[in-house]
Amino acid sequence: MIYLDHNATTPVLPEVLDAMMPYLTTEWGNPSSAYKFGSKLKGVIETAREQVAELIGAQPREVIFTSCATESNNAAIHAALKANPNKGHIVTSAVEHSSVLNYCMALEKEGYRVTYLPVDRDGLLKLADLETAITDQTALVSLMWANNETGVLFPVKEVAEICRSRGVLCHCDAVQAAGKIGMDVRKLPVDYLSLTGHKFHAPKGIGALYVRRKTPISPYVIWRTSRTQPARWDGKRGTDCRHGQSRRIGPQPPARLRKEGASAAR
Repeated sequence: MIYLDHNATTPVLPEVLDAMMPYLTTEWGNPSSAYKFGSKLKGVIETAREQVAELIGAQPREVIFTSCATESNNAAIHAALKANPNKGHIVTSAVEHSSVLNYCMALEKEGYRVTYLPVDRDGLLKLADLETAITDQTALVSLMWANNETGVLFPVKEVAEICRSRGVLCHCDAVQAAGKIGMDVRKLPVDYLSLTGHKFHAPKGIGALYVRRKTPISPYVIWRTSRTQPARWDGKRGTDCRHGQSRRIGPQPPARLRKEGASAAR
């Protein structure tokens, strides 16, 4: 078989599998454990975090491991809305990945307002449309870097600069760009950036979310403090998947909006 759809997923490379095997066989402890058999694996995870951070020019503490890009995308949107309880507007595009579009449509049912920016016949985004769409009620702009179907690249740097000049948080779904084009978040003023391993020869089931230092982030699951994630995020991810990825490399809307939504429904 000749496989030509690496935008959908990629095979796990042999060297990636080799790097993961110890953590699937002999080193299977819980890295959050208080005893050495598990706790010694925390160092492996931190090394993986450093490697992912290096891929995008971030600091290790700015990298949070997730289960996939869908979780990363949803977590960024969730965090931005939680951080701006009095703002109920999101700007995205009509050609985003379904993990962004479906979440936005679900939020609309809760009373949020979403602007879906159009693209032209070549799949390109007009920055003037973005400028017009942003209002003083905009909590977040969420736009992809590379389109998974057309391969079109959005002008992410310019998008992020517009957001920063308007005081709006910016999320970039960089899943299709990682490993294909250079990334350096030190030169790219995005606040959140989503990645997933299976798009560049790591296993499925492991993703990452870059969260710029001092940018708000809110965990989905409140359990206990994790010893394997940055202090501002709870939850655990398997050592094997995180090591494999690094080897390759519903908040409630504001009360005002809920009231307006109910009035509109009537």
